[in-house]
Amino acid sequence: MAELDKILAKYPDKQRESLIQILQDVQSGFGFISEEAILTIGSHLDLPTSKIYGLATFYEQFRFKPKGKYHLQVCGGTSCHISPLSIQKELEKLINLKDGEITSDGLFSLEVVSCIGACGHSPLLIINNKYHTDITISKLKSIIQQLKKED
Repeated sequence: MAELDKILAKYPDKQRESLIQILQDVQSGFGFISEEAILTIGSHLDLPTSKIYGLATFYEQFRFKPKGKYHLQVCGGTSCHISPLSIQKELEKLINLKDGEITSDGLFSLEVVSCIGACGHSPLLIINNKYHTDITISKLKSIIQQLKKED
């Protein structure tokens, strides 16, 4: 946990106002916020872990499980949701994964997110922060096959 200690060292004042920034730094450094990190942050800030977990679960940006090598984000906004092609259902078939899960080999993780704001190009998929717009079934299959090949 030396990396976590480095993050916490950036906040020597130990003020609870630093909690969101600390959580963001931890997630940025580790990809998620572990139970151990919550306990260590609580000790550092002299806060109960229930307060830390409560705050972290309030914001959608925080995750408590690691992401896959390819983190797939599906837009759950109205335009994408009512699209004739359900990206989420197709991905569930292609990689056998549901929202919030990661494949056993750690290759893929799937997350349904709120509206991404690219409604004119729905349905869309984000893979490791790269946007794939106007998705079709064949395009989706091709993308997944390519990712599997690259690994």
